[in-house]
This record gives sequence, structure tokens and C-alpha cells, in this order.
Amino acid sequence: MEHDPPADRPVHTRRTVLKAIAVTAAGTAAAAGTGVAAPAAAASRPAGAAQAYAVAPGASVEVALTVNGQARKVVLEPRVTLLDALRERLGLTGTKKGCDRGECGACTVLVDGERVKSCLTLAVMRQGAEVTTVEGLARGEELHPVQEAFIRHDAFQCGACTPGQIMSAVACINEGHTGSEAEIREWMSGNLCRCAAYQNIVAAVADAAKEVRR
Repeated sequence: MEHDPPADRPVHTRRTVLKAIAVTAAGTAAAAGTGVAAPAAAASRPAGAAQAYAVAPGASVEVALTVNGQARKVVLEPRVTLLDALRERLGLTGTKKGCDRGECGACTVLVDGERVKSCLTLAVMRQGAEVTTVEGLARGEELHPVQEAFIRHDAFQCGACTPGQIMSAVACINEGHTGSEAEIREWMSGNLCRCAAYQNIVAAVADAAKEVRR
């Protein structure tokens, strides 16, 4: 389940997304020469507006992200989703591609601490963001409390939805939505389990919440 961003954070709208990937006359010559788009002049952007790019046909954009604590840069077309950037460009295949329509939650990751369905956001919209995937939860051999709880409660069967369930559970706990079984079910409702292991998932989230609060 996703929530409205705080008022002081920039909101990406359809207009800003289209603006970010639009082909404009100004600046396309330089971009075409290198194959990588250059940012438009900062002075032309209103305060708080999304960064605009002049992208030549067939050109790509360099996107800088902090992924699981490491600075990463990837050059890709503006139409590439964050999910595909993580899986296909950065090799982080723990994040799963399920429905690819934002319905199942298997692709859930944390972006600047908030849960996001990565199949529904373009990588260019997350320029400079801090992204955490399931690979970034453990500390060496020490599993995250949510991962340990999922194992203890056998909260998975086929495992296809498990990475997204775990990432959403981490956010659910951090958001403080674990006061009751009903509350956990409500705030985890954006993640589907086709094997119907919901009872064990809810038990794992409740158990992990107690561990995190210690």
C-alpha cells in the first residue's frame, strides 16, 4: 500500500514525467552527440519542479541511485522502470516481476524509506534516491528480523511473492501499523500471495514487530 508523500517533497505528476522524457528542440544536438541526455538549464525550472531533460530520439539518461548503501549509476532509456533497472541493469534479481501492473506487490522496494511498487515508477523519476531491495536487508550472515520471522513462521510457499512481502512488512513495521492482526492485514493488503499463506505472513509480521521494538 502506497501513501501520499509529505508536503515538502516533490510530487511527480503525469506532466512532470512527460516533461522529464520529452524530446525538446533545445539541447538535443548536444545530447545526440554523446548518446546521453544532459539536464536542461536550472534557471529554466521553477523551484521544486522535477528536473527536465532534453532527450534526443534513441538517447539515454544517466541515473544516479544509492542502492543498498552503494552509489550506483546506470545509463538507460527514460522509459525503463525502476524494476527493470534493478533486475536487468544492476543484477538485483531478488525483486520479482509479478504482474508488472502494480497489482501483486511482488516488486515492492523501499525508496527513501517508503514502500514503492517498482514496476509502476520510472527509474528517471528516482534520480538521486536511496533504494533498498531485499538483498540489502541482511548484514552479512545476520538476517533482518523480518526475514528471520518469515522463516520461523513458514510464511512462504512458492516464494514468488516473498521478497515483496518482506519489504512491505519492513515498511509496515517502520510505519507503526502493527497494532493488531486486523491492522497488519489492512496495511499488507497491497501484497498478494497466490499460495494463500496470509495467516503465517501476518504472524511473521507481528512477531518481527515485537523483535524490532525491543
